[in-house]
Amino acid sequence: MSSYIEKVFGLRLNKTSIKQELLAGFTTFVTMAYIIFVNPQMMSASGMDYGASFVGTCLAAALACFVMGIYSNWPVALAPGMGLNAFFTYTVVGEMGYTWEVALGAVFLAGILFVIMSVTPLRRWMLDSIPLNLRIAMGSGVGLFIGFIGLKSGGIIVANEATFVSLGNFLQVETFLSAFGFLLISVLASKNISGSIIIGVLTVTFFGLLFDLVQFQGLVSYPPSIAPIFLKLDILGALDLAMISVIISFLFVNLFDTAGTLLGVANRAKLVDKNGVIINFDKALKADSSSSVAGSFFGCAPVTSYVESSAGVEAGGRTGLTAVFVGFFFLIAIFFSPLAAIVPAYATSGALLYVAILMLSGMEKLDWSDFTELLPALIMIIMIPLTFSIANGIALGFISYVVMKVFTGNIRNISSGAWFLAIIFMAKFIFLP
Repeated sequence: MSSYIEKVFGLRLNKTSIKQELLAGFTTFVTMAYIIFVNPQMMSASGMDYGASFVGTCLAAALACFVMGIYSNWPVALAPGMGLNAFFTYTVVGEMGYTWEVALGAVFLAGILFVIMSVTPLRRWMLDSIPLNLRIAMGSGVGLFIGFIGLKSGGIIVANEATFVSLGNFLQVETFLSAFGFLLISVLASKNISGSIIIGVLTVTFFGLLFDLVQFQGLVSYPPSIAPIFLKLDILGALDLAMISVIISFLFVNLFDTAGTLLGVANRAKLVDKNGVIINFDKALKADSSSSVAGSFFGCAPVTSYVESSAGVEAGGRTGLTAVFVGFFFLIAIFFSPLAAIVPAYATSGALLYVAILMLSGMEKLDWSDFTELLPALIMIIMIPLTFSIANGIALGFISYVVMKVFTGNIRNISSGAWFLAIIFMAKFIFLP
């Protein structure tokens, strides 16, 4: 077995060991384990069975980690993407009125397009032709979207007829605990404590038990059935003109988030040869894109690479064995469904807020010197949460970008990719309002 592992992962060549990779895998898993609590909550809000969604989350993440680890030999873990799961539930299903089966069909189609882009020159063309500011704005806008949902689910902001939203009542235990959870996570993270998010979620859940707000149902049990959601995607239903903007949103948010995460982890893990070329980058992209397709079979929003993988890299992870160990930890987590079932929404709201703030950090890289580049990016960032739709926010960003460039005499600076997306989004607003 040890010789096989050495052959597949090249531990000696990468100056690592099984023990070191195990420790790195555990570190990565602990930092991203919050997804096994957060994702089922969001997906069940779309009408999915909670228990099935919990199992689907773990299985999709485990499979994706195995593929990434064995095929590309990268220490990168994957799971259903934050932000896209919220878009899936609250916009595609909640606001647009599609069933979750149709929404899964859109995830599948976006995944297929991602695979095609990963194996053809389309990937390079799209990555190069989308303006940097708009790429950054997608991630930051999704961050605000997640943050808004976290504030709402924790009761920190509430509906108000006069002002649309207003501050919640912190004298309510649930609201107080959601704010406490966010502050606890932030303090722990600032002290570089691994697993700060999961510690915060479980601590708030524990206080919920003390105040008799939730009922203890045990820790371990036989996994719930995944049958209610497995292979239930409706691909034909997603072949609707009105779904074009949804599919594009799934595709491009996933594409740019994945590319940014993989590039960042590659540099940290020193997966760069002496010529500056990233080792197996194409394989890593193919593993990620194929995982998005497979994830739709398990009832998940697009599965994507997690930036939390950098924690495992800092702990010594250098090969795909790290990702494989993360996959095994996700499989073990399946047996902890009773624990996941008692975690309330206000316990995960702090995690959503913290992740949102991390996603906003990319704004420092915006080009603030060119107003024609800056304004469309800010429009996208602001309108994603205010329209409660990633698709509409992205659309308004690209349309305003083209308009700004055309009427300021910079039409030659508009890339083919920006033209392509702006025209599609304008057609959507005109013909499919």
